[in-house]
Amino acid sequence: MKIPRQMQAMVLEAPGQALKWRQVPTPQPAPEQVLIRVHACGVCRTDLHVVDGELPHPKLPLILGHEIVGTVAATGSAVRQFQVGERLGVPWLGHTCSVCRYCLDGRENLCDNPGFTGYTLDGGYAEYAVADQRYSFPLPPAYSDTEAAPLLCAGLIGYRSYCMAQDAGERLGIYGFGAAAHITVQIAVYQGKKVYAFTRPGDTETQGFARQLGAVWAGSSNELPPEELDAAIIFAPVGSLIPAALRASAKGGVVVSGGIHMSDIPSFPYDLLWGERVVRSVANLTRADAEEFLDLAPRVPVKTAVQTFPLEAANEALNRLRRGQIRGAAVLVVGESKT
Repeated sequence: MKIPRQMQAMVLEAPGQALKWRQVPTPQPAPEQVLIRVHACGVCRTDLHVVDGELPHPKLPLILGHEIVGTVAATGSAVRQFQVGERLGVPWLGHTCSVCRYCLDGRENLCDNPGFTGYTLDGGYAEYAVADQRYSFPLPPAYSDTEAAPLLCAGLIGYRSYCMAQDAGERLGIYGFGAAAHITVQIAVYQGKKVYAFTRPGDTETQGFARQLGAVWAGSSNELPPEELDAAIIFAPVGSLIPAALRASAKGGVVVSGGIHMSDIPSFPYDLLWGERVVRSVANLTRADAEEFLDLAPRVPVKTAVQTFPLEAANEALNRLRRGQIRGAAVLVVGESKT
């Protein structure tokens, strides 16, 4: 495979600006890295947080994108686990130090010196990307490139959030029914949960989509479900949903915030928390999460709903995501993707 010296990419030059279509040097893999020919890259709400300046201090200029699917085009001198031509996926957590107390304790998702794909490391809104071999994963062959892309963040963060909630009981609420939720509901239903889906008020189309995927009830986020929840996962970046979910939860309930950014949480009466209710957040992912989820997904089987856009239409995809006009997940198609 001949690798060009220059490649096309959608580049963020400053927060608050639209991405720019640029020709940039093709990256070269370091000893522990693989060079990936990108075929597809998911568009995630975290990308919006970076573009809008809600996540501070991104690498600039920056190539966004942390749901990368592609094939190995070249390998660094120390790479032993992958060969040229293999298909890989690259998620949000792109590098860890391996020496801090969190890494040594098996909690690499909390690493003190991490690298994040499409935030502090260049990502997949481009024809090529480099990735740490330790944080690159073979993908289930049952999924096309575009179908696999949402598994790498929406799926992984959804799965980690679900694991923190699954032992609380059978009645699970999901607030914010986007890319992560449409995957998580399938896993929950597969494992016998009763899922209650909460959407923006008046969004009957998304409520119908949730019911199609197995939710027993779907309504607005300002409503109470027909029975108390044992657990709730909040994917929407809306702080007021924390007290709303607590209000809907039974004693001993668990409320999990699955986003990397959220608006301020308003004050609420202690009575909502009392009764041994728990509020907790999810931070990033671990390699074990990725391995477990990518093994589970084809057995469910998880089916991803995707809306595709060419790479040069990344701004359109981001704007439609911002307006809540994406059903399932948005995916950029780069070059010749197996759709």
